[in-house]
Amino acid sequence: MPFPGTILPPLKWTQTALKAMPEVGRLNWATLFGRTAPVVLDIGCGNGRFAIGSAFGRSTHDHLGTDILPVVIRYARKRGNQRGLPNLKFIVLGGHELLERYVEPGSVAEIHCYHPQPYYDPAQIHRRQITPAFLAVVHRSLAPGGLFIVQTDNPGYWKYIQSVVPVFFDFHERIGRWPDSPKGRTRREIVALKKGLPVFRGSGTAKLDLTEDAALQLAESLPPPTFDADRRLRELDRLA
Repeated sequence: MPFPGTILPPLKWTQTALKAMPEVGRLNWATLFGRTAPVVLDIGCGNGRFAIGSAFGRSTHDHLGTDILPVVIRYARKRGNQRGLPNLKFIVLGGHELLERYVEPGSVAEIHCYHPQPYYDPAQIHRRQITPAFLAVVHRSLAPGGLFIVQTDNPGYWKYIQSVVPVFFDFHERIGRWPDSPKGRTRREIVALKKGLPVFRGSGTAKLDLTEDAALQLAESLPPPTFDADRRLRELDRLA
């Protein structure tokens, strides 16, 4: 599955590794990227296909991809480096921790979350990414009217997303594929489409009348993601 862009001569490679977070305070985007530009976060970025494609196609935006798996971040960094993308960084870190501890409130233009792991084992469902608490910190991190995009091929996950995301965002389901990547923005999406599986996509802007305190209170009142995930998709997880 070819990635966007081409491999440049080594002298033109960049350094996309963000190896350490601030010991005190939060990330300063202008310091990190050397300029002031809209910031795009890719939560659970995997091998970096979306973040690399977006950074390559939108040089006006700065991008940070994060994932808890070091091996996929190594692949993402290598490909980002080889494409000479100065507007791209990757780090090994959980998405909730990144937003809660290191992202300045109201400082991000877009947050993307593609195919969050559903954790089929009932003993592991507490690890699911899309929770009310996570959505509250997504809302806090976005600039007024900032965009949240989420996608999954798991029907149970999507049903839960439909019930909780609209509490924090003016949310709309997308019908059809992304026009910029009709074959799929991520490896997982590409594999799912080749298998003929439905992919559920949606986006929403942060509600302007929802304060940080109100969002946190709402998060405490909403149900956690204890839905019954479709275990038939386990094999697709392995392939992707």
